[in-house]
This record gives sequence, C-alpha cells and structure tokens, in this order.
Amino acid sequence: MHFTQKLKLALFLLAVVVPLTHLCGQTQPGDSTYRRFFVGSTFFVLGNLIPDDPNPPGFVQLNFGIRLSPRNVVSIEAKTWKYAWPLGIPFGPTFQAPDEKYPGYVRSYGIALAYQRYLWKGAYAALHAMNALQRYSLDDGNKIQNGYQLFMTFRAGYHVELFNNRFFIEPSAAVTHWPINTRVPDSFAKLEGKWPNYFLFEPGLHFGVKF
Repeated sequence: MHFTQKLKLALFLLAVVVPLTHLCGQTQPGDSTYRRFFVGSTFFVLGNLIPDDPNPPGFVQLNFGIRLSPRNVVSIEAKTWKYAWPLGIPFGPTFQAPDEKYPGYVRSYGIALAYQRYLWKGAYAALHAMNALQRYSLDDGNKIQNGYQLFMTFRAGYHVELFNNRFFIEPSAAVTHWPINTRVPDSFAKLEGKWPNYFLFEPGLHFGVKF
C-alpha cells in the first residue's frame, strides 16, 4: 500500500473512531491486569480494498498478546503481505516509480515477537522482531527462489481503550529496519542496493479485543 494511502486511511479512521472514546467511556491502562489477554490486527488490512492499487498488499495480520504487568506487554504477530518495490524507497517522486519496480514481486510470511512498554498513561514504546520467509516471484507468478529477512520495527504510540476496557485502538508511528536480507535474486538486489534498509515514520493503527 502506498505511504500516502496508509496515512489517509489512518487519519480517516482516527477521525471516525477517536470521537467514540468520549461516548464509550475512555480509560487508561491502570494497575490491574484484568482482561490481560488480547487478540487484534491492524486497520491497514482495509488497504486490500483500495481499487486500482499499483502495489496491492494482499495483507493479513493477526496478533495475540498478554499483559504481564501494568507496564509490560508481550505479543506474537503472524502476518503476510506482498510488495513489488524496494521497502527502503522514501516518500517522494521515486516512491513506486516504474523504473524502481522489481521484475516481479515478493510475498513475505512472518512471525514476530513484540515487547511493549507503557511510559506514561497510554503512551508506549514497542520493539517488534520478525523472522520472515521471502518468496521471490516473477510477474507471471512463477517462483524464483526463497530468502530470509529479519524485519525490525521500532514503534511509539498511544493506547486508547473503548467500551469499558473491552476494545482498544493504538495509533502509532514506526521506524522499520531489515538488517538481514539473504538470498535476494540479482535482479531484485540491483534495485534494493540503491536504497537504505530502513523506512522512517510509517503510520500505524492497530486494534484489538481483550479477554
């Protein structure tokens, strides 16, 4: 999904959901671990519905977590998505430019471990480390080879509780970094080498239900 599409979707959803916190009874994480488990995902799965997207994400994500203490949360995330441009291209005129497109696409399948630390009220910082299988394919769908990627996400956000602490949303911003990326086909690596192995200030908007 294009960065601007992510940003517009995040702003739209915040404009709709945040006012509901005043109607549904907003609370902040307290001293109790009541309803300490949660399942969730990200609103960016809605990006799969964007018509005529030149880089359709085919994005799926499922999170399961546990609050260990009032300030500490750990979770596991299963996700998959598809992309056809190097992840390190910054926002600007070269973002998804035709000359920067892979001669195919990458389908990533990952499992991530995440640690979330509450700093003040609902404000938090989080670290996500994902091991991902990278499947490189041509545009016609023929597989070239598999690779491995270690994908790190450093996130800062705010936890907003809804409906008497049953549901929550978490708007955030993240820096992503992939320090390990192995067995990249030469035709893909040629384009990858032009760009950094990080992306700054990616918007995020997670949601979940506690039990």
